[in-house]
Amino acid sequence: MLNKIILASKSKVRKDILDKNDIEVIVEPSNVDEDIVKLSLLKENASPEIISKNLAELKANKISARFQEKIVLGADSVIDLDGELISKPESRQEAMKILRKLNGKIHFLISSVCISKNGSMIWNYTDKAILTMKTFSDSELTEYLSKISDENLYAYNVYQIEGEGRNLFSSIKGDENTIMGLPIKKIKEYLNI
Repeated sequence: MLNKIILASKSKVRKDILDKNDIEVIVEPSNVDEDIVKLSLLKENASPEIISKNLAELKANKISARFQEKIVLGADSVIDLDGELISKPESRQEAMKILRKLNGKIHFLISSVCISKNGSMIWNYTDKAILTMKTFSDSELTEYLSKISDENLYAYNVYQIEGEGRNLFSSIKGDENTIMGLPIKKIKEYLNI
């Protein structure tokens, strides 16, 4: 019987998804320097999907090495716009640039998860959602950003599909939990719960 798992993330949304699915978690953020990993992988021409998978595994393995015999869940989500990796913004100006890039275009939201035990991956899964953003003027994008708190903007990227962000899109194809960062159905299948 599975008791608590460890979530190698400080994401409130991921914890909420696990809570809603009656999976008890202990939060233990990995504090992996994602920028260094991304830069290294980009130099090797890694795709956004490979980067997402690698980050999820690195986070899970790092925490799993400290908590022997425990199940650790790591996760990572990225945006893929025509093969270009788009990461979380570090400023409101950067958020506006990202929204301008996505404006009127189709992109993928990729979410990868990894389960590790004793410092090694024992299972992983990656899912993609396809999102088509409506076309907006700069003033409309500025107004949208004004409704997003700094905490949410820097934690969850430029849109939160469970909130204001839903209004940005003309089409959303894929699992909403994947878009929020945790393909919970596949996790539950693997954990047999």
